[in-house]
Amino acid sequence: MTAELVRGQNHPLSRARLEIRVSAGGPVVAGAVLCDEHGRAAGPEQVAHPGAPVLPGLEVSRQAAADHRLAVDLDVLPEAVHRVDVLLALPSGAGGPARFGAVAAPFVAVTGVDGTGIASYTVTGLDSETAVVALELYRRQGAWKVRAVGQGYAGGLAELLTDLGLADRAHRIAGDVHEAVARGIARSVPAPHPAGSSDLLRQPAAPAAASDQGGATPHGAPGPVPPQPVPPQPPGSPCGPQSTPASGTPQPGRPADPTGPAAPRQPDPAAPQPGHPAGTGRSAPAAAAGPGGGRIDYSHPGRRPAVAPTPQPAAPQTGPDGPARPVAGDATGWSMDERLYNQVWGMFEDLARATAAYRSAVDFAESRREQELDKVLSDPRSRIGGRGDAAREAARAKHDQLVDRAREALDRDLAQLTAEAEVVEPALPPAYAGWDNPVWHGYRVPMELPMALRLGDLRLPESGGLRIPMLVRLPLERGLWIDSGRAASPEGMSADSGTVRRLAMDTAVAHAARLLAVHPPGEFAVHVVDAAGAGAPSLAPLVRTGVLAGAPATGAAGVDDVLTRLTERVDLVQMAVRGGAADALPPGLDTAAQLLIVNDFPHGFDDRAVTRLRYLADEGPAVGVHLMLVADREDAAAYGPLLDPLWRSLLRLTPVADDHLIDPWVGHAWTYEPALVPPGSQVLEQVLTRLAETRRSWGR
Repeated sequence: MTAELVRGQNHPLSRARLEIRVSAGGPVVAGAVLCDEHGRAAGPEQVAHPGAPVLPGLEVSRQAAADHRLAVDLDVLPEAVHRVDVLLALPSGAGGPARFGAVAAPFVAVTGVDGTGIASYTVTGLDSETAVVALELYRRQGAWKVRAVGQGYAGGLAELLTDLGLADRAHRIAGDVHEAVARGIARSVPAPHPAGSSDLLRQPAAPAAASDQGGATPHGAPGPVPPQPVPPQPPGSPCGPQSTPASGTPQPGRPADPTGPAAPRQPDPAAPQPGHPAGTGRSAPAAAAGPGGGRIDYSHPGRRPAVAPTPQPAAPQTGPDGPARPVAGDATGWSMDERLYNQVWGMFEDLARATAAYRSAVDFAESRREQELDKVLSDPRSRIGGRGDAAREAARAKHDQLVDRAREALDRDLAQLTAEAEVVEPALPPAYAGWDNPVWHGYRVPMELPMALRLGDLRLPESGGLRIPMLVRLPLERGLWIDSGRAASPEGMSADSGTVRRLAMDTAVAHAARLLAVHPPGEFAVHVVDAAGAGAPSLAPLVRTGVLAGAPATGAAGVDDVLTRLTERVDLVQMAVRGGAADALPPGLDTAAQLLIVNDFPHGFDDRAVTRLRYLADEGPAVGVHLMLVADREDAAAYGPLLDPLWRSLLRLTPVADDHLIDPWVGHAWTYEPALVPPGSQVLEQVLTRLAETRRSWGR
């Protein structure tokens, strides 16, 4: 599987013979620099470019083109080479774009010679730069790895080469490169239009790709589509954040997330997308321009059009009033609910990747500063006079410059995502909306089940006030655990134990009310086990409105009665399904989905009841019986590891803000905030009252 890298991330290389494939929105120059262990090139003979395309173990393109294939053989590289920097530059004097910010972000993929994908990187966040180090292949402890760099240079090739140790010859080498490119452009001739083609189908003239490009296509023809990085798609909510070891098994890769069924139908990722040249392998809606003109890489498949429309000119990213405004539902899907779900999913991924890029850039800047400082300290001459102080100051200045650039790119992405959130939030249906959303005041009982349900909001420390709805797919395929123990977050540490337990039950009631409200009449039932009666104040709205399947069960006898009925239902449905006789169920069996809320577990539970509860947690979701546990794990410490499978089977949520959820792409610790009813609001009781009235009118 191809690893999709973010800036600063590395990946091991499992083979020596490689191809580096480049796809850009227009002609670019591709080259490479062979460097030593300190990242410095020994001389001009270490630079592969169109004027000198072949070096030992390395061959680059001889032309400026939109698509390139660079050949690398790591085993043939000289022993002194510890790093290969892959660089891209805009050709000068070719009448093309003057900066990378004016073209689609270049896509770079490392593959085997057979085309098998190893790693890929989309070089985003460029603006005024005209040259960029896209990737670096480097040797560490005898093994080769690839790192996504994305370091741009507004001063062009000369500045880039100066940074790689060729200061005294950088301008001459850059001149040689541009002269070789100019000679190639001068030899190029445009391809003739196909006979009988209309002007509307003709492509604008562009420089030709040389026949020795190694796979590049003639002028005017679309280039080959590079391997498209398809991000992991956990079928849960934004989408399916994973629990930390405290609550479940972490999922650093692309797990089979149990929070929902298969992902929504997605279009063909290789189809040409509107507003982008065929073969670039990228897509983004017209509203994806940031306030400074920067582009956010909307790589989530749900943000691609469901059907590739007739190619049209790209929509302008800016207008008289600034960047194009985001649009709610600007994603693929068969309904508005599905489009909004995919849009929220994509916003979650965008924030994850933008933050990962920022953190990686900061780590890279700090690592580079430390290397430069170590180099200064290792030279005895730097300890005399002011050379050492000047070198240290230069290293710190370069570090600050890199961090500032990374922060500017992150701020652009955050501004765009914030603008999108301000448009999307008011347009969300009740199932996706917060309790403070006015959509609840016009609530009507739905006639069909929505795609997903909102369980709260997610944010990152760098995201400021930006929060992304946390959606889980319906029907639930995993139970919920509302942790009433003391959270490690500042909010959790500042609240006393009694307050946290009350908030935990309030959270459970809010989730149960939302589940009831989004199901059609009579298709969802809620049972409550409150052995000690401690949750009565929180349960009052459910009891008063009469939406519960029965009065909350108390005492050991009540616990046994509810568990017996639900386990029998699971057994009957399982036998009917396995025997292919679903129509043979008893006439009085309630076929609606069932939710069991257990408060203050394990109070009131003996060993037999605990075994039944574990059975419901494991087998219930497949036949429509779901569990919501309100518990402090410490209260069940006496059971020891016996209950570990139970905790792992449930999605842990907290009644206060806490950073215990991990995303499956880059492993961020997201701060979860529960979806609670605003203090003093009567919206929850109003919704439940309308639901109860509808049920009565339907005879349910």
